[in-house]
Amino acid sequence: MSKPRNKKSRPQRQSEPSTQLDFWIALFVAIVTLAVFFPATRNEFVAWDDYELLVNNPRYRGLGWEQLRWMFSTFYMGHYQPLSWVTFGLDYLLWGMDPFGYHLTSVLLHTANAVLFFFVALRLLSLTIPPGLRDLALKAAAASAALFFAIHPLRVESVAWVTERRDVLSGLFFLATILSYLHATTVSHASSFRRRWLCVALIFYSLSLLSKATGVTLPVVLLVLDVYPLRRLRYVPGTWWFGPSARPIWWEKVPFLVLAAAAAVIAPLAQHDAGAMASLRRHGLLPRLAQSSYGVVFYLWKTIWPTDLSGLYELPPNLNVLAWPFLLTGAVVVGITIGLFMLRHSWPAGLASWICYVIIVAPVLGIIQSGWQMVADRYSYLSCLAWAVLAGGGLYNWRERSIDPRRDGRKFFFFATGAAAVIIMTLGILTWKQVKVWHDTDLLWNHILAITDKSTFKSGNVHHLVARSMVDRGDWDRAVEHFRKSIEIEPNLAPFYSDLGNALARQGRWDEAVENFQKALALNPNLSVAHFNLGNALALQGRFGEAAAHLQDALRIKPDYTQAYNNLGRVLAAQGQLDRAIDLFRRAVQIQPDFAEAHQSLAMALEEKGRKEEAVQELQEATRIMKSRSEAQAQR
Repeated sequence: MSKPRNKKSRPQRQSEPSTQLDFWIALFVAIVTLAVFFPATRNEFVAWDDYELLVNNPRYRGLGWEQLRWMFSTFYMGHYQPLSWVTFGLDYLLWGMDPFGYHLTSVLLHTANAVLFFFVALRLLSLTIPPGLRDLALKAAAASAALFFAIHPLRVESVAWVTERRDVLSGLFFLATILSYLHATTVSHASSFRRRWLCVALIFYSLSLLSKATGVTLPVVLLVLDVYPLRRLRYVPGTWWFGPSARPIWWEKVPFLVLAAAAAVIAPLAQHDAGAMASLRRHGLLPRLAQSSYGVVFYLWKTIWPTDLSGLYELPPNLNVLAWPFLLTGAVVVGITIGLFMLRHSWPAGLASWICYVIIVAPVLGIIQSGWQMVADRYSYLSCLAWAVLAGGGLYNWRERSIDPRRDGRKFFFFATGAAAVIIMTLGILTWKQVKVWHDTDLLWNHILAITDKSTFKSGNVHHLVARSMVDRGDWDRAVEHFRKSIEIEPNLAPFYSDLGNALARQGRWDEAVENFQKALALNPNLSVAHFNLGNALALQGRFGEAAAHLQDALRIKPDYTQAYNNLGRVLAAQGQLDRAIDLFRRAVQIQPDFAEAHQSLAMALEEKGRKEEAVQELQEATRIMKSRSEAQAQR
């Protein structure tokens, strides 16, 4: 690529025709993106996080002080995402619990990202050619890059799954940060102008991190851009990139690094709070490195060949680092890195794109593993932006070749244009089809199971998650069926037996339920939910002494387990220990004031003790909470 344009001493003003053309091209990108993803607005909530996050969660509904305080203080479901919660609260005010509105918001945010990325790509590509040369071709290349990003099937999970609203919202501010940074560093030499736009970039970056911590590595990406294509940081023998002239560039990253450091601390804490973090004992360092190399190649390959996409790619229970997929992907990563490094002078864009890609995707490659997945389509939302810019640059270079009189330019021009059009149309069709996979729970899980059956890597997690989605819907027969299948594949995971026991208990099959709870505790004596479920089952069989022991164990392991306080109190009340029961009920409502069942239990115990006025107050509070809950359910 050619050298970048020279900077001007004052801001450059685009000509009016050029500005109008940018507007119409951006509008075209928006219309195409909206058309491809609009079928998502007909999708339902799916019984995979959507129910727990939104359908069964009244705490985000509205934008009052109580809701905002919860949004900005909670790690609910393993993420700190207050701005994403704010958008859900706004959706609730506008649409109630109609999934159309929630999907519409996600689609509109993604459409806005497509437009923003057009301008980011235009600015980045323009830095590699002299000003004024073939302006229309450059804009066409930027539009192609934007569409390659926006209507690629890998984007579907982030857009069509309401739970992943955080991806598109954080992406919006991530792109706005980059665009502001490019404006600050390319438009003017004036320090006051640069500082203003760097402040704007910093504000957008903080908003991105408050939506989701996906962009935690952005400060490093900005440094890569400073090397190429901005060429603000230049290699100087003896000082490398750290000479006196480079120090202001490093110092301006400090505020970004401070924000990134804060997010890097908060995000793992949120995952740990949800119990999603995998220990080194369970998932060792070598398997994490193997998983990381696999992920790097996976997202690159799926960008090139986006078939057999799934909502879940399982992490194998015993990952063999010497298995051929990991050896092959490790070799590919090393080979690409060496090859692009050797080409760094003749093709700097290749190495810069590769480094940006690896840096952005690094936090979700598995070095810090959380959840059941080995890779996930949603993790490509920001990381593959670099490949889209590179694709747009490739199209521009094809266009340049087509006008070279030394070549058979006309044929090549039609070939290049036709190939680009076919690729973008194919991506749009694949995306249109992939959106329908997320239409409802049955379609989604049937698709995931079909892909899993063809996968090299298998575990019981898919069947376990399908079973839990059936639990959310009250389909106990199918839940039991899939829990049993998960145990057939992985017979040594305690939560699988505990969840199976719970489903059997819901069917009234108490002896089978107790047997499975006991198997769960034999595998993991510290599984609090298994003690809780076993205690409940034993209590319903009239075995109060054994039930109390297991409920006490559940509280020993998890001291804030409000349901265990309530149920242990009921067991003790049944044994005539009313004073101890009342203390337990009070502890439950102290931890969770909106726990209606605990207020009811406390009212009954107080009534039995003859403390009628207190009993009436607790019963009124329970009635108020249940009425509020019924009203919220009626609005779903």
